[in-house]
Amino acid sequence: MAEYKLNTPLTDAAIEPLKAGDVVFLTGVIYSARDAAHKKLFELLDAGKPLPFELEGSAIYYVGPSPAPPGRPIGSAGPTTSYRMDTFAPRLHALGMKASIGKGKRSDEVKAAMREHKGVYFGATGGAGALLSNSIVGSRVIAFEELGPEAIREMKVKDFPLLVINDCHGGELYVKPDLEAALKGA
Repeated sequence: MAEYKLNTPLTDAAIEPLKAGDVVFLTGVIYSARDAAHKKLFELLDAGKPLPFELEGSAIYYVGPSPAPPGRPIGSAGPTTSYRMDTFAPRLHALGMKASIGKGKRSDEVKAAMREHKGVYFGATGGAGALLSNSIVGSRVIAFEELGPEAIREMKVKDFPLLVINDCHGGELYVKPDLEAALKGA
């Protein structure tokens, strides 16, 4: 297990060395988007309209933050379950998204898209939203304000703590190699 400090926008060169289990401290701009926002992004894509942010090199955090308390850019910002975005992620990876951030397992289709397009899936610690928000130093709604907490936000992060769950080589932290080998041999 290695530790990396990465900056957005992410590149193939930044993603390629990462292995499942590595720790990453991410700095730069990330975007929030959950189910409803993904549906609206796809409506824009299907209509041939521009998206509210550049997908190339982007990192999307599956989060619906709570309101910001006085003097803070954001409230609690813990990850939501990622599989709800699995129908959207392969196309976004094909269009340049480099990373998604959430919690839980991803589908085989998402894992294949990450291998094909050099993407990565980062896990953020569930249940630690208040702690994670300390690494978010700026936040502003950039699209779909009507969605409330599910609006797309541009968030500036500094040393946002993440764990590589799925790497671009097919590695997965949630899979125990000895168990997988035993099951294949059965």
